[in-house]
Amino acid sequence: MAEEKKSSGRGQRDLRVRVKTAKGRRLSSTLWLERQLNDPYVQKAQKDGYRGRAAYKILELDDKYRFLVPGARIVDLGCAPGGWLQVAVQRANTLGERKGKKQGTILGVDLQEVDPIPGCEIHVLDFLEDDADLQVKEWLGGKADVVMSDMAASASGHKQTDHLRIMALCEAAAYFAFDVLEEGGTFVAKVLAGGAEHTLMQTLKQKFTKVANVKPPASRSDSSEKFVVATGFRG
Repeated sequence: MAEEKKSSGRGQRDLRVRVKTAKGRRLSSTLWLERQLNDPYVQKAQKDGYRGRAAYKILELDDKYRFLVPGARIVDLGCAPGGWLQVAVQRANTLGERKGKKQGTILGVDLQEVDPIPGCEIHVLDFLEDDADLQVKEWLGGKADVVMSDMAASASGHKQTDHLRIMALCEAAAYFAFDVLEEGGTFVAKVLAGGAEHTLMQTLKQKFTKVANVKPPASRSDSSEKFVVATGFRG
């Protein structure tokens, strides 16, 4: 149960929501819930109609690097719950709402069913399967201009293991991008700071003209996540 805690001395309210402990709920779960309830990006996502606060990460990255342009063909790997797709629909003009601008094409793939989003095509697919790249290019009607991924492996509770898992997933996404990207294309993916990303960054620098490692404002300050933005695929 959540409650607002009154401040002392001035008769004003402390607007931070405090979450009471509950039987059967772990402390970590209580702290996570409290953080969610007080997170301004979570509140903003609810107001703006996005499916999660992660939408603002791709918004901020695109504001800086401008890869979700009208007419772009975009693939979102591990697209659930769909926040990145919602942003891409607006920016790539897949619904044709921006008159005089090209209409883009967006394909989302995930291991699980994702509720439909107008303006994009969503499929259940394991991108690690053989010939998944061929299937994606068939659905897309050609190669992609952008491959993006906000995927994270299931947490084990062991920090070093989790780091290696997410980096392996990011590396697999990168090699998938090498197969489906058009020359000049962009790859955007979540990474974790901690050393294992060095080899991946070296590979990306060979394949793309520019590679940036950035932490958007929407990424929580206490998180080790960053995002790699690789532009100008060499083909």
